[in-house]
Amino acid sequence: MLNLSRTVRVFLALQPTDMRKGFDGLLALVQNVIDQDPFSGHLLVFRNQRRDRLKILWWDQDGLAIFYKRLERGSYQFPMDEERSTSPGSDSSQTSALRCVWSMGKVGIVQQSLSGSKVGARSGGGMARLSRGEVFSPDEVAIVHVMNRVVRRCFLLGDDPLSGKNYNHRKLWVETLLRRFAGCFGIDLLGFAILSNHFHLILRSRPDVVQTWDDTEVARRWLLLCPIRKDGDGQPEEPNEMELNTIRNDHQKLETIRLRLGDIAWWMRLLCQNIAMRANFEDGEVGRFWQNRFRAVRLLDEAAILACAAYVDLNPIRAAMAETLEQSDYTSVQRRIESLDATVVDTPVVAAAGTTDDQPLSDATATTTSLRGTQGPDRFLSPVSLEEFIGTPGPNPSGDGFRCSDKGFLPMSLPDYLSLLDWTARQLHGNKRRRTPMAVKPILERLGLRPSAWSQLVGQFGRLFINVAGKPQTVSSTRSRIGQHRYHLRKEARELLSAE
Repeated sequence: MLNLSRTVRVFLALQPTDMRKGFDGLLALVQNVIDQDPFSGHLLVFRNQRRDRLKILWWDQDGLAIFYKRLERGSYQFPMDEERSTSPGSDSSQTSALRCVWSMGKVGIVQQSLSGSKVGARSGGGMARLSRGEVFSPDEVAIVHVMNRVVRRCFLLGDDPLSGKNYNHRKLWVETLLRRFAGCFGIDLLGFAILSNHFHLILRSRPDVVQTWDDTEVARRWLLLCPIRKDGDGQPEEPNEMELNTIRNDHQKLETIRLRLGDIAWWMRLLCQNIAMRANFEDGEVGRFWQNRFRAVRLLDEAAILACAAYVDLNPIRAAMAETLEQSDYTSVQRRIESLDATVVDTPVVAAAGTTDDQPLSDATATTTSLRGTQGPDRFLSPVSLEEFIGTPGPNPSGDGFRCSDKGFLPMSLPDYLSLLDWTARQLHGNKRRRTPMAVKPILERLGLRPSAWSQLVGQFGRLFINVAGKPQTVSSTRSRIGQHRYHLRKEARELLSAE
């Protein structure tokens, strides 16, 4: 235990801090942003966004020391402002960025406060993020919401205000790769949204479909993903017999590749690696392009799948990048709308269907020719409706080569899903013109969701769930794959998903 003077105070930085900062980074933060003296001998405490990590910077008279704490479960509960104002040792000169919260003589007391009632780990409000291997595996069918963000939250996929450059063409890079991956991987692409500094995907691993492929098909698909030869446009060429034999004649390599073709982690690895390399080459830069590998949340039931699909498809509207569904560029919902009419590509479906402001979207789309097959712009996406293929159980592999399977993922038709999105977007945005479809409420009731909580669930989906998403009873009955850990929902998520 380190003995400190009773005059030593503990200062807490009120804003989240990048935990990658070391001595120099924290020193600069204290001096330039917080405007405090880092050599005063007081303890300077910094926390991350998720409140599961702490760093303490301390000057011990002969050098700076850093103490780093990471919780394996739960998160720290910090004092409220009124508690800070009455804490012993509070200082009238405290700033809005740093505030004195305790004054004590021994580090042991500080540690007790950091893990006790003042700054305790919350066991009921959530849990630490588990490794992806605990949550899902490539050898099982799993629906997962994944997202990734560019480094330092820069807008390197759209209009970047810092450099004044426009990188919208990189969104096309991402979508082009998604189309290619959907036709090669044993993974269904259920939905996507590509924004200016991050993207969202909803993926369903299909090892059952991969098992229906023979050795030649496995080798061919892998060589299209990681080609040996490319054409003049940089696109992979069809592998020849010699190239196929390098995989077909090696049984161990073949089984490894068969597993990779159904692995969501490999999908994300190749996608992020390709975009990062092209973007760094274009900018003449080196180093990281993405903040992390990716974030993943497993969707356990129909309610979670529907809420997550709406959250992803409505992302551009929530970010004020679009006002309507058909204007939401580089999203799965825009591609599905474009496919509703054979004569319309890159044109709002409302104009093509001849609807009016008083006509519900569901009525218009119900009479429109659907091209969800191989002809439409959404041919690389999984169909929406699970009812499309009633009487055809099993893997249902796609025969057109544009997607993994023809199996849907929601217990509703595409028009009903678009109607629900249209209604939800008006709750989030407030400026849509069409009236609320009457069919929305029964859809929510069938899934056991409260209409009053639906907009909150969709609008805050990314913040509410950590490892898995689903109704409270589904989450409580699910355990992690390896350690058999129990999953926990945040209190707010549990309340929103609980039936009245």
